[in-house]
Amino acid sequence: MMPLTIVQLPLPDLTNFSYLVYCEESRKGIAVDPSFVPQVVLQAATELEVELLYLVNTHGHRDHIEGNRAVMTATGVQLAAHPADLPDADRQLADGDLIKIGNGSIEVLHTPGHSPGSIVLKTEDAVLTGDTLFVTRCGRADLPGSEVTQMYESLQRLKRLPAAMRVFPGHDYGPQPVSTIGQELEQNDYLRCPDLKSFIRLRMG
Repeated sequence: MMPLTIVQLPLPDLTNFSYLVYCEESRKGIAVDPSFVPQVVLQAATELEVELLYLVNTHGHRDHIEGNRAVMTATGVQLAAHPADLPDADRQLADGDLIKIGNGSIEVLHTPGHSPGSIVLKTEDAVLTGDTLFVTRCGRADLPGSEVTQMYESLQRLKRLPAAMRVFPGHDYGPQPVSTIGQELEQNDYLRCPDLKSFIRLRMG
């Protein structure tokens, strides 16, 4: 399986990241979380000559999905997301699903906690973590639809990934824009919590 190329796209005047993930050989790819500035990921796809297969949302919060319609109108692509957040998505994603992209694929990890339908997108050597895991931080668990125990369990799952796996978060909240699972195990206080009780105290305190 060929590794996929991940292009992290900082958005002007926002802390959000959008992403373009594609197969260099086939030039097929997906757009992820266009936020309020959909032209950024559209321009990246045009400049890199990538044909979009899907628009994928890591979860259904407005600061990640506001640009969906513009991307879909411009490209004709279908929306893929977890139905707990986006029940009208054209392709309803579930844990363990594979999104085929040229000669590579993305595995869907359902990681509820920040929202009921939060997902992480896992490639051969990286994860796009949306608002589940940030560099040195994690997503909020005090919003409508959030659930702190689910957040803890989702983070425990991510902790078991290979240490070298790169972490591409949904927001630029950390000291650098990209990390690894190994670095997060060392530096992220939320991952370092020894049990659920201590996590709840830290996350909800």
